[in-house]
Amino acid sequence: MGDKVFKLMGTGLAIAAGVVAKQVATGGWKLVMNDEPPANPEDPETEMWEAVAWALASGAVIALARLMMTRKWTQYYAKSTGGVPENADSVS
Repeated sequence: MGDKVFKLMGTGLAIAAGVVAKQVATGGWKLVMNDEPPANPEDPETEMWEAVAWALASGAVIALARLMMTRKWTQYYAKSTGGVPENADSVS
């Protein structure tokens, strides 16, 4: 049962971190670029540099947030239970 709780909670936290990180990335883009991020970077009407910049910036922020949340969850779980479940090599 422990590995299921570990994975389920870890996945939920990673998703939540991704949602919050996307909002942070959007706010950062608006602050730096003084404009909205591209609504659809795949749209041919979106300039290539803008699509690439948005993909790099938002992807990095989201990946970092998910990594940090997953690591913190794993640390908390291990401290609370004395270890990570054997079959829980990945939570997301």
